[in-house]
Amino acid sequence: MPIWRKISFQDSNSPLIEHLTFFHDHSIVILISITIITLYLIITAAIGKNFNRFLLEIQEVELFWTSIPALILIFIALPSLKTLYIIEENNKPIITIKAIGYQWHWRYEYSDLREKNFNSIITKRNLFRLIETSNHLVIPIKTPTRIIISSKDVIHSWTIPSLGVKVDAIPGRINQTSILINRPRILVGQCSEICGAGHSFIPISLEVPSINLFKKKI
Repeated sequence: MPIWRKISFQDSNSPLIEHLTFFHDHSIVILISITIITLYLIITAAIGKNFNRFLLEIQEVELFWTSIPALILIFIALPSLKTLYIIEENNKPIITIKAIGYQWHWRYEYSDLREKNFNSIITKRNLFRLIETSNHLVIPIKTPTRIIISSKDVIHSWTIPSLGVKVDAIPGRINQTSILINRPRILVGQCSEICGAGHSFIPISLEVPSINLFKKKI
């Protein structure tokens, strides 16, 4: 596996993580550009014999150094606001699923399919070490889905990095998120809260079939 794949994001599987990845790259390009320009000016001022130190005291230069950072902040804020809107947007979900955290497993309840309620517990199958579960949460492809998340004991976190989803499961409180999955595959994640001694044994497995198995029942 190439080294850049080990330090980069997982493959994007939803529009949300695609926007988050774009915003990350957008911000990194700006930061690198600022760093290069700043280092160039520092080195020029340190070793350049012809550098005019009185240039920094001119009023026009002070106006330039004040306005440019403000424009850069606006340039960063605009895609950030769009991404925040997408995170909170609820696009008329077709399916609602409730994820309830326990020490240490997840229970899933389909609002429209009572017979589909089940527990998802870590298993020793060797497909994915420590993140393979006895039952996969099945979500149809390209279907707006709302996930309602809560907990029965301590604070957990329902997290799937390749979807850009990380929502805390808090006892006595309901949080929600919306997901739309682009392609069929098995997605995995883990609880991202230190929820106790068995924290590392509360994985999440999500299966996205190529055929909508719920189409006839919804």
